[in-house]
Amino acid sequence: MRRFTGFSLQHWPFFLLTFFATIVSPASTQQIPRQEANYRSFVLNATQFPSEDYFDYIVVGGGTAGCPLAATLSRAFRVLVLERGGAPYGDRNVMFQEGFLTTLADADAYDSPAQVFTSEDGVPNARGRVLGGSSAINAGFYSRAEEEFYQKSGVDWDRKMVNDSFEWVERKIVFRPELKTWQLGVRDGLQEVGVNPYNGFSLDHLLGTKVGGSIFDSFGRRHSAADLLFYARLSNLKVVVYASVEKILLASNTYPGSRKSATGVVFRDRRGRCHNAMVRGNGEVLVSAGAIGSPQLLLLSGIGPRGYLSSWRIPVAHDLPYVGKFFYDNPRNSISIVPPMPLEQSLIQVVGIIPSGAYIEAASNVIPFAAPARTVFIRTPSSPLYLTVATLMAKINGPLSIGSFSLASTDVRVSPIVRFNYFHNPVDMEKCVNGTRTIGDLLRSSSMDEFKFRDGLGNRDFRFIGPALPVDQSNYEVMADFCRRTVSTIWHYHGGCLVGKVVDADHRVFGINSLRIVDGSTFVLSPGTNPQATVMMLGRYVGLKIIRERMRNK
Repeated sequence: MRRFTGFSLQHWPFFLLTFFATIVSPASTQQIPRQEANYRSFVLNATQFPSEDYFDYIVVGGGTAGCPLAATLSRAFRVLVLERGGAPYGDRNVMFQEGFLTTLADADAYDSPAQVFTSEDGVPNARGRVLGGSSAINAGFYSRAEEEFYQKSGVDWDRKMVNDSFEWVERKIVFRPELKTWQLGVRDGLQEVGVNPYNGFSLDHLLGTKVGGSIFDSFGRRHSAADLLFYARLSNLKVVVYASVEKILLASNTYPGSRKSATGVVFRDRRGRCHNAMVRGNGEVLVSAGAIGSPQLLLLSGIGPRGYLSSWRIPVAHDLPYVGKFFYDNPRNSISIVPPMPLEQSLIQVVGIIPSGAYIEAASNVIPFAAPARTVFIRTPSSPLYLTVATLMAKINGPLSIGSFSLASTDVRVSPIVRFNYFHNPVDMEKCVNGTRTIGDLLRSSSMDEFKFRDGLGNRDFRFIGPALPVDQSNYEVMADFCRRTVSTIWHYHGGCLVGKVVDADHRVFGINSLRIVDGSTFVLSPGTNPQATVMMLGRYVGLKIIRERMRNK
């Protein structure tokens, strides 16, 4: 790796360096270790599925919640998982942390494991389109939910089962990261500026500075929610990939005034053929399609606000006013620097949790440097040049600003139209200002000195890529303007099918039998510093609850 010294770069937003799509990631040279079981024994392409088949439980979405949910239920029942994307294991960019940026940069490509969309706020975003869902394309940080999440969730949690469910996930896919130069500097700097106490390594949500878990192992290999399928009783599990579920099938009982029941789903394979997957006996359809996919599928199935469905000429199966309402995304604001020395590849490992409602996180990425076009004055290097970009970011908790959600098409493959209304609630803006001011304090700490360049006069300063923090960080309006100008996402959008609005405390859809929503669309708050731990716990938790219900009824 070559060392870079003096040069100037501008307008390189972190995580959105889209020109990387044409450059081979270093991850592509690594070999993927053999799986502990051959996933092909239970995964098949949708084209191989019969025109109709019957299961005890149908899980729509093989993502962060769907995989642990299906694995749990398969211990006692015949389970089908329908995933619109493919399997992650043959994609080296997905399976190694060095491919993180490349995966997002390639998100417009055919067959990409990430599907891009841009909110009406103008902020680019992405959603998982692969077995494992967004846990297969994220930055890997693993930390449990805060106490406030449980108190405001609308669910009467069995806390022992919650803890057991977390531990079930953690035994399989969570690792303790090894901190190196950048993460160590951030850890020490956070303590230096008063983000205390230092809690060491912990999976719990704790005020102060801590090292969280990671779903990347010591070799940089990703262990997503898809790996939780290896807990399953494989003889009871069938996972169908490249299956786009278009509609939930509903039927009425014979007696007047009875509630409708979910009886199955219709999905289409990549050749355009339709298939029916049906539930048998006391089975259920369990929708785990994510905060965008779940409300979208309900609306396309005729479950939602009557007037809105009628405006789309979608037959109203069940009038449910709050489908697609109370939609949120946590804003992220960040600064990026080029350090004077090469750094290790590190995604999020250290977090500073401050009482004023912001989380400070960091990453360092080794990226290919796009050299200028070859001229008679510049000789193209014979080997690739690489550059380290180190980033500090602030995410606010909550948030309180409510977004909007609407269909863009009756084609389920087309992402809906979303607007998150970042900072519409002034409390969110106050949290952003607090978080970005903490980043400013961190940059002024002595722990950050080694990441500054020295000029010919002995002065030291950072080399920023993109916007730097305002000079006058005491001025609230100036800092608020920075928050508005530099807002981006950290991919933690949630809501649209809230507990108490669309589903009850057991995640059953109001007014419809045999239909539940099990994913982050039911959350009013994004849990913890990263929601994936809690979403995976939720899948395991609801699976255990269903098994217990069936045993009691039997």
